[in-house]
Amino acid sequence: MKLPARLTALFNKKRCFVIAGIIILFSITGFMIQEHNNVQPISEDIVKVRTITIGNTTDKQGSTYSGEVRGRYESQLAFQVSGKIIKRYVELGTLVNAGDVLMEIDAKDIQQTVNNNAAQVASAQSQVKLAESNLNRYRQLLDQTAISQAQYDQYVNAYNVAVAALQQASAQYAQGANQMGYSLLHADKTGVVSTINAETGQVISAGQTVVTIVPTGELEIEINVPENQMEYLRKTEQIQTTFWALPGITINGQIREVAPMADQTTRTFKVRIHLMNPPEQIKLGMTASVQINAQTALQTMTIPLAAIYQDGNTPTSVWVVKNNHLILQPVTIGNFGSETVEVLSGLQLGDCIVTAGVHKLHEGQKVNIGGDTL
Repeated sequence: MKLPARLTALFNKKRCFVIAGIIILFSITGFMIQEHNNVQPISEDIVKVRTITIGNTTDKQGSTYSGEVRGRYESQLAFQVSGKIIKRYVELGTLVNAGDVLMEIDAKDIQQTVNNNAAQVASAQSQVKLAESNLNRYRQLLDQTAISQAQYDQYVNAYNVAVAALQQASAQYAQGANQMGYSLLHADKTGVVSTINAETGQVISAGQTVVTIVPTGELEIEINVPENQMEYLRKTEQIQTTFWALPGITINGQIREVAPMADQTTRTFKVRIHLMNPPEQIKLGMTASVQINAQTALQTMTIPLAAIYQDGNTPTSVWVVKNNHLILQPVTIGNFGSETVEVLSGLQLGDCIVTAGVHKLHEGQKVNIGGDTL
């Protein structure tokens, strides 16, 4: 049976729509599959880090310390007796000769003691004369057998006691006379007055330092060195000294003396630097800057302080780069330098470590390296 032309046309039109829909559906599906295949996986950001490679080198250690120009020998003078200072004969910087009078204390009390001792000497002398007179008289009586030997021995003993009392009184008088001389403080050598610790009217005790004299001649610099720098100080190769008041002068120095014990308060060691051929412009008390350089072959490793990682929960560590990944490596540290720290254990020669931004990294992180060789 043959369909009418209108139905045939309608049927053909629907078939075209169906075919077109199928074609569109397959096109969309293919496009989605292609887009899915083109999706790129999200990659982790790779950080570029600054690194160094541990090598066997020499370490140039340099430190600068402030100090003061001092004399090699300093005489700290004190009175041998207590008293009130009534006169001072010198000022700071005064040049004195051996034997010059520096200060004087009130000797009134000492004079009274001397007068009393003199009276005791006179009394003892009188007792000796009386005892001697009695002894001579009773010796005659003994020769005449008018008294017994026992009675005579009593007068001999009385004479000996009187002589001993005179000797004691004379010694006390001599001691008092010496104290009169101690009321004047004399310079023990030629030098410059560098310190005055007491003034007129002040009551001082025997042995209390009141004046310091520095002999003219050898000059030194006194500095205080922290205990963690003493190892480098012993390896010193060169010492150069400059002066704040003399900007154009640099003088070589040499370590002469190191204190055997650290100061209990500052935990520093006093070090004396001998100046080699100092010019006349250098004066006592000037402020000096001492540059100490020590060059030694590293028996242990030294790394930048910035490479140390510490967060309170982990031991002291550094980031080691292996195969472009980070490993947190614990280390044992030693002496500190100005910008470096000594590593006693935990690292090996050739290790590559991170030297910047260490607190922004994490274990296993992938990195690109760059930097220098230490």
